[in-house]
Amino acid sequence: MNLTEKYLSPLPGDVLGNLRRADGILESLRTGTTPITTVVNETSEPLNTVDWDVVICGGTLGILIGAALVQKGIKVALLERGILRGRDQEWNISRHELQVFLELNLLNQDELENAIASEYNPARVGFTGGTDIWVRDVLNVGVNPVYLLETLKQKFLAAGGMLFETTPFISATVHPDGVTVNSKFTAKLLIDAMGHFSAITQQARQGKKPDALCLVVGTCAEGFPENSTGDLLLSFTNSEKQCQYFWEAFPAKDGRTTYMFTYMDAHPQRLNLEDMFAEYFRLMPEYQGVELSQLDIKRALFGFFPSYRQSPLQTPWDFILPVGDSSGNQSPLSFGGFGAMVRHLQRLTVGIEEALQSQQLSTTALGLLQPYQPSLTVTWLFQKAMSMGVNQKISPEQINNLLSAVFVEMQKLGEPVLKPFLQDVIQFLALAKTLFLTGLLHPLLIIKIIPQVGLLTLLDWIRHYLNLGIYSLLFWISPIFKPLIKHLPVATQYYWYRYVDAWKYGSGGDYNLNN
Repeated sequence: MNLTEKYLSPLPGDVLGNLRRADGILESLRTGTTPITTVVNETSEPLNTVDWDVVICGGTLGILIGAALVQKGIKVALLERGILRGRDQEWNISRHELQVFLELNLLNQDELENAIASEYNPARVGFTGGTDIWVRDVLNVGVNPVYLLETLKQKFLAAGGMLFETTPFISATVHPDGVTVNSKFTAKLLIDAMGHFSAITQQARQGKKPDALCLVVGTCAEGFPENSTGDLLLSFTNSEKQCQYFWEAFPAKDGRTTYMFTYMDAHPQRLNLEDMFAEYFRLMPEYQGVELSQLDIKRALFGFFPSYRQSPLQTPWDFILPVGDSSGNQSPLSFGGFGAMVRHLQRLTVGIEEALQSQQLSTTALGLLQPYQPSLTVTWLFQKAMSMGVNQKISPEQINNLLSAVFVEMQKLGEPVLKPFLQDVIQFLALAKTLFLTGLLHPLLIIKIIPQVGLLTLLDWIRHYLNLGIYSLLFWISPIFKPLIKHLPVATQYYWYRYVDAWKYGSGGDYNLNN
């Protein structure tokens, strides 16, 4: 019996079996054998009338956008394959990001506080051989998904939304004037919130292998030494098995949560989740200073998160909009879609409302709701710098040395540079200052990184980096002509407001350090 079997077998709910089933899905993704089912079809027959403005498939994160839309008077049906209920494990986020729930009237202040299950300070960033950096108020709030989703569910229903539980998505038919879901629900717009493995997304991507994967394993357990601090990004070992392991840890309401994660390509010879768990248990005593026998494991946590360079996803169909993980609208460095969904919730709510009002529901118009964002695309270079090819030879300490140097320079530049980066928000001036200092003070590290990431990757990154600068400039000057947009025809207004949104989010301009 290996370490994974030893510690996961006693847990309730067939955790080990679920882990191995997840590994089966991972293997099919890596080998390109994932079956692609045609679930979206098109017809020339019009609907003429529809029952709903919006049908949302996927309730876990779909309830966020659904609850926001019904507050705007939009008629929404939400389909969930099971019972709509949040998971037991907390979602981590920064407190200021939760203000959007107040701004959209989804929660009042008391409800927002009740949704926060835990909060800690400070958090550590550190790498082997380097200096630990401590930050405050970054991803340090644990949200209770059970409470949050139940509260939003009740508000959704009270505002007139209709919830159809135990109703999985089966198929969609696109008409010239709307969409039919499961041969039953007709709507002006279908929102796909079913996650990375949505059948709609898989059909749109046509079986393309992901360009990168993030594998994550962890537990929530009691028995650790008292520790009120957390780790945001920590490495205490050099690379091994063609992986660099990173760790995250934080206090939770019922113990301490620890994750180990790594970045890699989709090569079939890579570690799977069961292998990762064995490494996690092997290294845990050294990481947290505790013997495994002392721990009372409450639950195991695991998953893999595919990333595609062609993201956010632009679907080929009118009247269908992917959101959250379905769209790939998150950094390849992050895992879990809650933070990305919350970050874009206000933008999506306003944009969808305006798309419906102006009847801009073509694939081109909806594509502007999931636009190209250079602030997202430039993170691909960082993902490459934090991983290595399956047969690539680099010194075991190279990734740690690079990250340690970069973060030390960011710390010198202060919170306006460091904090956004830790929340996957990349801004042009902050990145330019960091690159200049790192290149000036650590030139050999920069030289070593070129063969690691590849020259073509670096050249492609420069294009997106320049676009980041252009988007930053466009967003900076947008207040000059934004008042003029309201005098344009309604359909034209929709497009121009989406361009401004793209410049704002695509430049990291939505981040406010003073929030």
